[in-house]
Amino acid sequence: MLALGQYLILLEVNDMERSGTEALKRKYDRVARYYDLVDLMISKRLRQRVIHSAEGQVLEVGVGTGINLPLYPPDCAVTGIDISPGMLARARKRAQALDLSVELAEGDVQNLEYADQSFDTVVATCVFCTVPDPIMGLKEVRRVCKTGGKILLLEHVRSENRILGALMDLVNPVVVWALGDNINRRTVDAVEEAGIHITELEDAMGSIMKIITAQP
Repeated sequence: MLALGQYLILLEVNDMERSGTEALKRKYDRVARYYDLVDLMISKRLRQRVIHSAEGQVLEVGVGTGINLPLYPPDCAVTGIDISPGMLARARKRAQALDLSVELAEGDVQNLEYADQSFDTVVATCVFCTVPDPIMGLKEVRRVCKTGGKILLLEHVRSENRILGALMDLVNPVVVWALGDNINRRTVDAVEEAGIHITELEDAMGSIMKIITAQP
């Protein structure tokens, strides 16, 4: 009976995760037409600090409207995935104007459809604040990145300031409702929990943004 109960709980959790992902997809489809305005909150220079060291076969998870695509070194071959068809439609228009090898596809970082060690570099910018199960997604990132490869992340996190952190906790439900973003996640801890080795950690925009350079 215990095993049956555990199985039923697992099914319920899986259903919740799927429904969370589907809700997120619908939300980003709705906001796709103006999401470039949201992305302006992260400067081009900050994005370049993350993306300039990408090399080889690159996977960008949560490619969104493709705002990062013009920043890649020209010798990269970029595969970009996103759960939102609406976002991908805009990314495809942006990619057409670039002299860069780009392949775009619908996909979920929590369940990547790529073989182990497929990519030299995996990139994500402000993605794991939205993923329903960020640790599952980060484990998938680790799995598809080659041994000795690079994992490059730009993530906003809960402030280490006691007052600001509490304020972020307070307003987080409103931000999740409006944009699907959690502003109070401890993503550095999640990266480590996923078994990813952090080689460099930089603060940006005070301490609420982190540039994470890592290896699987």
